[in-house]
Amino acid sequence: GPFVDLFEKNAASFLKSKFAISCNSGTSALHLAYLSIGLKKNDVIILPGINFIAAANMALSLEAKIYFSDIDAKTGQVNANNIEDCIRKNNLKKIKAIVTMYNGGYPRHIKNFYKLKKKYNCYLIEDACHAFGAKYVYNKKKFLIGSCKHSDISTFSFHPLKTITTGEGGLVTTNKEKISKKIKELRSHGIKKNNNKHWSYDVNIIGYNYRLSDINAALGVSQLKSINKILSKRKKIFLNYFRKLDKYMDVISIVKPEAKTDPSYHLILANINFKKLNIDKNSFLRKLYYKKIISQFHYIPAYDFKIYKKKHKKLPQCEEYKANSLSLPIHLKIDNKKQEFIIKSIKSIIKKNAKKT
Repeated sequence: GPFVDLFEKNAASFLKSKFAISCNSGTSALHLAYLSIGLKKNDVIILPGINFIAAANMALSLEAKIYFSDIDAKTGQVNANNIEDCIRKNNLKKIKAIVTMYNGGYPRHIKNFYKLKKKYNCYLIEDACHAFGAKYVYNKKKFLIGSCKHSDISTFSFHPLKTITTGEGGLVTTNKEKISKKIKELRSHGIKKNNNKHWSYDVNIIGYNYRLSDINAALGVSQLKSINKILSKRKKIFLNYFRKLDKYMDVISIVKPEAKTDPSYHLILANINFKKLNIDKNSFLRKLYYKKIISQFHYIPAYDFKIYKKKHKKLPQCEEYKANSLSLPIHLKIDNKKQEFIIKSIKSIIKKNAKKT
């Protein structure tokens, strides 16, 4: 419908990518990205050990050889050194794709990822589901995540919890026309239409019903108009947490953005030194829950799940991140009163459970 076309046009214009193709979820966006580069059985793909499980599942569904890379224990993000370690330890020769993920919506390490892409002559896919609206600096110039200036493909989610929402939905951006055409064909049953006869079409490949509805796209058009206002509000919430909680009693630290970047502030990531407390992470989360504060953890390492457990070893930095990190509530309905209650509650739990020195 017309709103799908308008949403894709507006998204491409905002992100400054040549092509933007909508779909019905962030998961289908990843699947389409993999399919568009021809990821197949036994192709090597490197994924961060910390990410939502969809990125690994879609690669597994194509029978690719998955290798999980360790991450930075503080940010939960993979960096170029982690990927190089993964390549060296597993003696990987031919790599089809490297997938990066900007945990919490904080762009990092993009220059080095781009170097890896060129070094190993592979595809670089940005799982940017947390990072719609985020900006990074490359050679003193600012670029939006999704512009694909330094990657082959970016994927986004418009789940209700993301920066902007279409109810449910996703987006794939690229500057490669061949990839764009393949994705458009794949998202609608593999149908290729005859431009001269609208009633005539052929099916050349197995495709999927991954289209975004016009109703969802209409919501996306509306949300895009408010993107700067949304980003500003999320930054304000982050700054309040950072000013009042970072380094509190030397127990908690809030993950902050790299210099000169503009994150989407999808998550507020906190690291807690539980060695200084008489409670563990589960107890901490439970105490918040009793106060009706829903804190989360993003994410359980992918290799912890039964489907991957037998083939993949634990990674030390992922394990440290799992033990110490949690996400604090952030959404547009949090006003100052609610946030102050959350901050006060966290301080109270830390103070009451601090080990005596």
